[in-house]
Amino acid sequence: MFSHLAIFRQHTASRATALLFGFFGILFGTWAALIPFIKTKFGLDEAQLGLLLLCLPAGITLMNPFSVPILHKLGPVRSTVISLPLAATLFILPFAMPTIWLVGGSLFLAGSLFSIVNMSMNTCASQIEQQEGLRIMSTCHGLWSTGAMLGSAIAGMATGWGLPPVAYVAAIAVVEILAMLVFKSGLKSVPDEPHHGSQSDNGKPPSGFILPNRALWVLVAISLCTNLTEGTMADWSAVYLREVVGAQEAMAGWGFAAYAFFMAGGRFLGDALIAHFGSRPVLRIGGIVAAAGLLVAVFLQTFPAAVLAGFAMVGAGVSLGAPILYAAAAKVPGMAKGAGLATMNTFAMIGFLGGPAFIGFLAKGFGLPVAFALVAAFALFWAWRAGKMER
Repeated sequence: MFSHLAIFRQHTASRATALLFGFFGILFGTWAALIPFIKTKFGLDEAQLGLLLLCLPAGITLMNPFSVPILHKLGPVRSTVISLPLAATLFILPFAMPTIWLVGGSLFLAGSLFSIVNMSMNTCASQIEQQEGLRIMSTCHGLWSTGAMLGSAIAGMATGWGLPPVAYVAAIAVVEILAMLVFKSGLKSVPDEPHHGSQSDNGKPPSGFILPNRALWVLVAISLCTNLTEGTMADWSAVYLREVVGAQEAMAGWGFAAYAFFMAGGRFLGDALIAHFGSRPVLRIGGIVAAAGLLVAVFLQTFPAAVLAGFAMVGAGVSLGAPILYAAAAKVPGMAKGAGLATMNTFAMIGFLGGPAFIGFLAKGFGLPVAFALVAAFALFWAWRAGKMER
């Protein structure tokens, strides 16, 4: 089941791309663990925190239409080399700002860079798959999950031990910059598209957002649900453990870490599972497992059950959603290179980072357990909708 991982020891471009996925995941894991710090620092309630959490997806969503022209202009490799260190540097600002308005503005700026990083790195992985005949997308996302797991766990412990969050995030930025310097040469061996340039496949200027056709609409619907589940875990898992389960501050980040650990495990197995069983069955079973895990966390509000059972099941269930959907969107026929991916990613980010803002309003009125139960219903919807995917 793990024999496909040997490719990363032998293929320089795959190894560099996948490891940078991991370092990008560290940023998201750090944010997930430090959200309670922002909430406490400014005395925010759930609804106010939900509004603040809209700033990051706003930057991502508004930048998505521009990501494809940037990729066509610079290429995915140069876009990654430039955007990842810059995103890590800008990510210091939300933790250093003295007012909530400046926090929101800096999250918006960081989100715009996150959009470019996400698009360029997934395009690198897609080009390796299509032009080298390799399966690496799921494993790349597995390393992203590993980075998110480590980022969340270490950030939670570091701040629990008294390290100021701004100092910790600044140290992470230095690590991200050094990682890019180390893997830059390997990333440059990513195969370029034969027709790479400023024009799309049909000779027209590349567009970052298009009206989805039927096949893409199915992917969009599923991605909204999978990314809502991921976003809820990223933005609310630590808050859930602190305020519903009553976990200690130093342990708040371990909920997301358990989720990300099982997500990573699923993704490392994913390329083999998808090849053996097919995308649709794997995606459907994942939705059922994720829904079951959320309900475990809702009805068993204790630290071991919520973390080890509930959040772990959610991580396993959602693990192969992004690899399957990203790979499918990159291959939707009749669209310019990157346009299908950019369009689906726009909607996906609404689910990943905009959906949790809605969860904040719902939590204020009905409580976080009810909000988590609603996310479980969306997971069951994606399990049903996965049967409508085209082969």
